[in-house]
Amino acid sequence: MKPTLNIVRAAGGVVLREVNGETQVVVVHRPRYDDWSLPKGKSEKGETDEETATREVEEETGWKAEIESKLPSFEYTDQKGRPKIVIWFLMRATVESGFTPDEEVDEVRWLPFDEADQLLTYSMDRDLLSGLEP
Repeated sequence: MKPTLNIVRAAGGVVLREVNGETQVVVVHRPRYDDWSLPKGKSEKGETDEETATREVEEETGWKAEIESKLPSFEYTDQKGRPKIVIWFLMRATVESGFTPDEEVDEVRWLPFDEADQLLTYSMDRDLLSGLEP
């Protein structure tokens, strides 16, 4: 019998805010991969998907956010060849708690949808935005 690979479970958010009547979405730069993505991360033991998403958003962006609704999930094979599922949520930024650049995320940008779409590295992230664009 072949051993089954454990599925890597992660959650993240499409986090929005309004500035002068314009909707902006937050994107993060990860120096390890030199990519721009939506904030997300692996679930910790005992965490719900919602808890993972809110924790990861705050850790990676320096913003607390509230979940508004669930978005489509994505399944793929990660860079180590493991099956991975990412549970996504539409979130609204509520309070800035402070961003400190580190080895995981070194830059955070709030952008209009069209600029975020141009900057995001992965088609899965762009697909999430395309269904939400105001």
